[in-house]
Amino acid sequence: MSKAELLKKRDAKAIPHLEQYAPVWIVDEKIIEEDEAVQFNVVFRHNLYQWVNRRYRYDGFNDVLYHKGQTILEEEEVVDIQDKEPYIARTVTDIPNAYGG
Repeated sequence: MSKAELLKKRDAKAIPHLEQYAPVWIVDEKIIEEDEAVQFNVVFRHNLYQWVNRRYRYDGFNDVLYHKGQTILEEEEVVDIQDKEPYIARTVTDIPNAYGG
């Protein structure tokens, strides 16, 4: 599987899950070719935890997105991130019944 195909499959799995938190920025991304996987970190403002840096691993072979943990960030840590183009831009102000986990 090519890198472009792997990222396209990752996006098909990750975007529907992450769009409830928009705007979302990818701050780190590592393609693991031998495992057909992508490990990546996203930053967003969570309604319960404030700013978080959350790690995911997308397994392209099994087409599964794994949540690998998160850390809380201080407001000062995300100032520069917010100046960059988000991975997922905000399309609505709030999504009703958004999952809080």
